[in-house]
Amino acid sequence: MVYLNDFTFPSEDMEFDFFMKIKRTCYDSFYPFKILSRHGFSRINFEPVTILYGGNGSGKSTALNVIAEKAGINRDSIFNKSNFFKDYVNMCEMRLEDQIPENSRIITSDDVFDYMLNIRTINEGIDQKREELFEKYLDAKYSHFQMRSMADYEQLKKINITRSKTQSRFVRNELMDNVKEYSNGESAFLYFTEKIEENGLYLLDEPENSLSPKRQIELTKFIEDSARFFSCQFIISTHSPFLLAMTGAKIYDLDENPVDVKKWTELENVHTYYEFFKKHKKEF
Repeated sequence: MVYLNDFTFPSEDMEFDFFMKIKRTCYDSFYPFKILSRHGFSRINFEPVTILYGGNGSGKSTALNVIAEKAGINRDSIFNKSNFFKDYVNMCEMRLEDQIPENSRIITSDDVFDYMLNIRTINEGIDQKREELFEKYLDAKYSHFQMRSMADYEQLKKINITRSKTQSRFVRNELMDNVKEYSNGESAFLYFTEKIEENGLYLLDEPENSLSPKRQIELTKFIEDSARFFSCQFIISTHSPFLLAMTGAKIYDLDENPVDVKKWTELENVHTYYEFFKKHKKEF
């Protein structure tokens, strides 16, 4: 499925014309200007799965953030828009094949890390509350409370209910179970499977972070199936050879000047892996 058909970034000439109109020179950065144009990256024609590949600083995340802002899709984590981000986005153009669904979103590493941190924070709070309940149970069980008036009836009732239960049963009744805490990789994979629904446009910024090779392969299969069977479109920035090898993916190499479409087997990062394992072939 294709919702976003193509996207056009400002050219060097358009950026030059913009700067000529600016009279103030007090800014240290004009980000995101001059990031994508320096490698002649002016247009993307999308497929159901489109991948942006390139080294650090090549502009992969910048491109995703610009597309997400222009398309008005959901995001959880904030990002540095800079003083000129809105001006840059306004100069971009996009053409839709179909209306972008409301559940579409951009998912970044910050989103995944925040999700894992929230689970840990919740569990830490539950653990602390559990210790407090242990103390509360022991105080009630071994207290020498005496009822002096009807005003003390409710307190006596609570103490008797507490004494009628075992410590573990009392705590279970008073406290919610811990949110199941997985490993970082399991939590990250779970996050993607929960956020990616049917019929949506999803921008994924280096989703391989925190994922083991096995999990990366599982995520690749999940994305392939979502695009093929569940009417999803993906735009992904990645270094992962497993994601780059995705069936039917169109790959833009942002390390090239000008940016060019390549097969995954032609990419420098993939060749680095290939040469490394080839060198150690006899050890396997």
